[in-house]
Amino acid sequence: MRLNVSHRSTYNYEPAAARVSLRLKLFPSVYDGQNVEAWRVTVNGDPVKPIYVSGYGDDVALWNCHDPIEAAVVMAEGTVVTSDRAGVVRDLPRKPPAALFTRSTDLTCPNEAIEGLAKESQTSDLLETVHSLSLAVKEAVTYRTKVTNSETTAAEAMSAGEGVCQDHAHVFISACRTIGIPARYVTGYLQATDDEAALLETHAWAEAHIRNFGWIGVDPSNGISPTEHYIRIACGLDADDATPIKGHVVGGSDISLTAEVAVADSQQQ
Repeated sequence: MRLNVSHRSTYNYEPAAARVSLRLKLFPSVYDGQNVEAWRVTVNGDPVKPIYVSGYGDDVALWNCHDPIEAAVVMAEGTVVTSDRAGVVRDLPRKPPAALFTRSTDLTCPNEAIEGLAKESQTSDLLETVHSLSLAVKEAVTYRTKVTNSETTAAEAMSAGEGVCQDHAHVFISACRTIGIPARYVTGYLQATDDEAALLETHAWAEAHIRNFGWIGVDPSNGISPTEHYIRIACGLDADDATPIKGHVVGGSDISLTAEVAVADSQQQ
């Protein structure tokens, strides 16, 4: 598919911030099944380009403003060509050791319920275990918006029994690591369809590492592996590690965010 993306994030600072620095992971991954035809990132109209590749293989850009600023408008837009690889992730630009992604974080620390879910889903076949666990997370945590936030942990979401894609990914990752399967958090875009209510145009899912096979993506929110409707952007140990935009503000400003995202098949436009 040829997917056109338009993603606008507006950060307003009240009163004006003295200085603002942004770390941007807004550049689609290039690997087997995903290629970038055209892509542009700007902040307040100024083009921003990657300055390094992270250890995970993500392109990273930095933007700084040293003058008083009332708003930062971040635009990411372009065209990405995707193919369905049944969730298999191959040929990323960097291959960090899979064991790196067995490390627990504050957001992915398990509780007894997550440990139990992992053990109940475990089989002698690692690939089967991963898919079973993804479906188990979908059943255990009902998709519901506005009941969690960016600081909600996997354990809290599991205890509440409801959450969004971030929570599904965290619970899945936590459960995988509990039984020794490396797993990482993935951010990206997902073309929305009318008949799949859980699909969001900005989305999060997970990837698990299968020994002697490699990485495979799973989307517990929808009970599937990523298809050609998904665009992979970045990965990390958890949502905070993989977040596409992270900032530092000097000046004690109150910060508000509005975002607009559209993902469309170019052939249908």
